[in-house]
Formats: sequence, structure tokens, C-alpha cells
Amino acid sequence: MTKREELAARAEQRRVEALVAEVNADFEARRRARKMLERGWELNMNFVSGNQFCDLTPEGELEEEQAAFFWQSRRCFNHIAPTLDTRLARLAKVRPSLEVRAFSDADDDMKTARLCSNILRSVKNRIDLDGVIARATLWSETCGTAFYKIVWNHEDGMVIGTDEAGHSVREGDVNVIALSPFEIYPDSLAAERMEDVGSIIHAKAVPVSYIRDKFGVEMEGRTIADFPLMPFSAASGWKRPADGDERPVLEDAVILIERYIRPDGEHPNGRLEIVAADKLLYEGDLPYCNGDRGERIFPFVRQTCIALAGAFFGTSVVDRMIPLQRAYNAVRNRKHEFLNRLSTGVIAVEDGSVDAEELAEDGLYPGKVLVYRRGSEKPGFLDGGSIPAEFEKEEERLSGEFILVSGMSEISRNSANPTHVTSATGLQLLIDQDTNRMQMSVESVERAVRETGKQILHLYKQFAGARRVLRMTGTGGDTELVAFSQSDISADDVQFEPGYERTPEQKREDILSLLSLGLLQGENGTLSDDTRNRVLEALGFGSFENARDISHLHLKKAERENLALAQRDVEADEYDDHALHRTEHVRALLSGAEHDDKVRGRILRHLASHREKGGSV
Repeated sequence: MTKREELAARAEQRRVEALVAEVNADFEARRRARKMLERGWELNMNFVSGNQFCDLTPEGELEEEQAAFFWQSRRCFNHIAPTLDTRLARLAKVRPSLEVRAFSDADDDMKTARLCSNILRSVKNRIDLDGVIARATLWSETCGTAFYKIVWNHEDGMVIGTDEAGHSVREGDVNVIALSPFEIYPDSLAAERMEDVGSIIHAKAVPVSYIRDKFGVEMEGRTIADFPLMPFSAASGWKRPADGDERPVLEDAVILIERYIRPDGEHPNGRLEIVAADKLLYEGDLPYCNGDRGERIFPFVRQTCIALAGAFFGTSVVDRMIPLQRAYNAVRNRKHEFLNRLSTGVIAVEDGSVDAEELAEDGLYPGKVLVYRRGSEKPGFLDGGSIPAEFEKEEERLSGEFILVSGMSEISRNSANPTHVTSATGLQLLIDQDTNRMQMSVESVERAVRETGKQILHLYKQFAGARRVLRMTGTGGDTELVAFSQSDISADDVQFEPGYERTPEQKREDILSLLSLGLLQGENGTLSDDTRNRVLEALGFGSFENARDISHLHLKKAERENLALAQRDVEADEYDDHALHRTEHVRALLSGAEHDDKVRGRILRHLASHREKGGSV
């Protein structure tokens, strides 16, 4: 190595060391800036799990609240958990249909929309997207915010060959990961949108074996027990020091820091810097062209429970319910103490008249023989009075405030009808009111799912390669294998169909309603063969023998002929159902094929062959 090369190597080493130190310092600064937010999320998790006698100190630490007297009741009457369960059940139905809408009736646009829809449907089933959304929604409802990370995993997908070392090479595929808010550190806590963030850090604790497998770097691990870097299950909860139980820890681990920097003048493709401990694992451009116009943006999508003005992280109904839960616990515990005092009683005895220790230990149980000193006052119970009516009033008032704050009425949370409304319309109005109160959370889930779907298509557009095979659903519900390339995907102008995925029962009810209204009949008042087949399929009878005729096969053959006519002439066959074929070919003409003179001429010649073999049009 020459002296110049040695000086360059030393300069590069100093630059890397300075970059690692700068990333670590940036991460620690962001942790300090949002320490109170993290403790608030931790407090929420404890209240949901039932550990409700803890609070935050002015220093931002979680501590147990001490009882004022040893005899005080400290039971938890958890109203937060069932409310959260009800909201999650409602939000579980919010699954926007990932169907891509075509921009015109042209065959190319229809084919692209169908391909994109099937890609999204395939990814959804493969990665269990509904489960990912459910995990993210649990985090957003508990802590206020959750994130989706959309990445391309080069170690996923079908095996397409082997490398020089004999390892399998795969085609890669999309992965969507639900992230807790503890893992995401923006550069500004006042940014209201993801687009307003200049850089974002994704940090988590991982075993050193993960670093070795992913980056091929050996490093020494340590024990990590910091909650924000490794949030454990809320079922474990926060443990009191008196319990003697330590928090879960991750042995032989390091903190993996990924810093994503938005493109700017100096770095038009953005920057991604990955650091663990004191080593730089990766440095380069942002890896994904996942923006609406092909630009490189962060591979994260944010979902909030309730958005806050001037804040990056949202809030949750748990935050709002904690003061009510504290007051409710206090009322119920004081009420039970009063009942205990009434049932057990408070005994008044004259000093020295009885054995006070024995009386304190055994009390005045039924049948007890009480011996007291002659001439002294007989021991007796003090008059405890009756339970004040204020206890009942306060309990009812707090129950009403739970409904107001959580947005969940008794009819949704407890399947009860306190208003005694008996008409179906009135009950539906009450349910609709609960739905309207959750509209902000519903819209956030919708936006997050749509943005996730767009990024999935952008990653396929970038990494699908020259040829890829997808098992997709064809016309009539038949499964077929389709080969496509990245050029066949249009990810820049994606528009999702509105609405939600309906259950099979809802679809059957809709079909029966349309049939009863006569909206599916033709001009002669009868169902066409194609409509009848589609109705049978939708009602679940498509696989029965003789439930369908062969008209759907003729339609599929006509579709294949339309694809072939784009390249060459095709003759009609004697056994074709010429009426069905002519209808399908005319549809292809009207959907845009007339703009191509060559394709138009082939289709017209094909229609002429149908006229010759099957009669006039």
C-alpha cells in the first residue's frame, strides 16, 4: 500500500468513526427528547393490563403508588380493557378493498388493473396482511400510534438458482411489518405528517447472531433491558420492586440503528445509514423507489388512533380514560371499605376490660363467649351508619363519562340497551353514533392500508424483474398462472376502489335483494346464462356438477382469442357459441382496440369468420 493509499484509508476510517459517533449521538438526543412520551405509552400498557396503581414521577420514571394506610383496598375495576377490546373488534372490520381501478375501458388499462389487484391480493394472503393490520391497530389503540414497514426481502420468494458458494438464490418478495411507536424516532416531534419529517430512525434491540447473519459482521453483545428498545408483552405488566421480579432482558444483543434521510440537494437519492454499537454496517442511497412518482421516500406508513395538532405521535382513548379509571377505582374501593366496615364492624372496648389481642385476632364471630372485667362497659359495635348516596351517584357519573370519553356506548361495549329503545331503526341509529365517534381512527386505518398497498406495487415495479409468475384469479373465479414483468405494473397512478371487503353472508344477501328487485333480469324478464352462472358462483354452487353450462368456457376462449388477435389473425371454430364470442370481441373493439388499425382489422376479420360459420350479426 502506497503512502497516498494509506492516508486515504486513514481518512476514510476517521470519517466512518465520526459518522458512527454522529448517528449514535443523534439517536440518544431523540431518545431524550421523547422520554416522557415513551413513559406515557408504558403507563397506558400497564393500565390496559390491569396494573393501575402506578404513575409517572416528575423525573419521568414509572413508580408504584403507595397506599396511605395498610388496610386500604387497592383492587382494579378495569373498564379500559373491555373498551379497547370493543374498539379493536370494530376496527377489525375496517379493511379497505385492495382493488385497483382501471383508468379507462382499454384492454391494456383493464389488464394492468387486474394484474395489480391480483398482486395485492396475493401479497395479502401470503403475509397475512389482516394479521399485520390487527397488530398495528392494537399498538395504535394502546399507545396512539403504530407504523408499517414495507420492505423487499431478497431471501423470500421462489428459488431461481444458486450462487458460486452453492447457496440458493431467490426471486425476492414484499414483506410488511407492524412496528410499535417505541421503535420509530423522527427528527421532529412537531411534524404532523410523514412528509414533514426530514429523517427518521428505526431502532431496536437484536441478537448479535442477527447482525452476523444479515451483515456478516461479528461483534460483542451486551444485556439489554431498556423497555423502549424491547417492549415486552403488556400481559407481563409493570412489576413492583417488592415483587422481586426483574423485567425481561435480551442477552448478547446490540441496538441496531437505521437512519433514513430524505433526499436533498447533496443526496438526491436520500441516505440510509445502519449502525450497531460502534460499527457502520451499511451506508448508501435509500433503497426503494416507493414514492408516487418513483422518488425515494421512507418505507414507513403511520397509523394513529387520534391525531394531535402539531404532533407527530397521536394519542389514544387510553390516555383519556386513565383519569376516569383512577377515580372509578377510588370510588369502588372506598365503597367496599365502607361495606367491610358495616359487615365486620368497629368494636369499642374499655381499656383493660377484655383481652384486646385476642379480640383483634378473632373478632366477634357468631357464638363467641366474650369475658370482660366486672364493672366495666361491655364491648360493642360503633354505629357505622349507611352507605352515603354520593357513592352511587359518583359511580354512575363516572360510568357515563367512560361512554363519553371512549366513544363506546353500553350497546356496543356490553351488548346492553340502557335507553330501552326497541325499534330496529332506533338501535341502528345508536350503533351508527358509535361508528361516527370512531371515524378518525377508521380513516387513519384506511389511509394506512391504501398507502401500504401503493408501496407494495412500487416495490414490485422496482424489483419484479423481466419475468415473474403469479398465481392469480381469472374471470369467473378460476385460478390461472400469469407471467408478468415489472413493466406491466403501473404503480404511479394507483386508485383503489372504495368500500370494504364484505363477508360471504353480506354478498349473498345483496345478491338475493337484487334478484328480488328484478335488477339482474334482461329485457325479456329472464336471466342470461352468464348472469345465472355468476349468481350460482356467488351463492356457493359454482362447483356443483351441472350447476353451470359451458357458456363461461366460451367466454374464456373468446378472451384468449382477443389476446391472440393483438399479434396475429385467428379463425373462428365451428363449435364456438358465435353469439357469445361476437359480444366479447365487440367489447374488445369498443374498449380501445379500434385505435390500433392492425388489431382492429384482425378483430373485424375474426368477426367475419363468425358470421360465415354462425350466421349474421
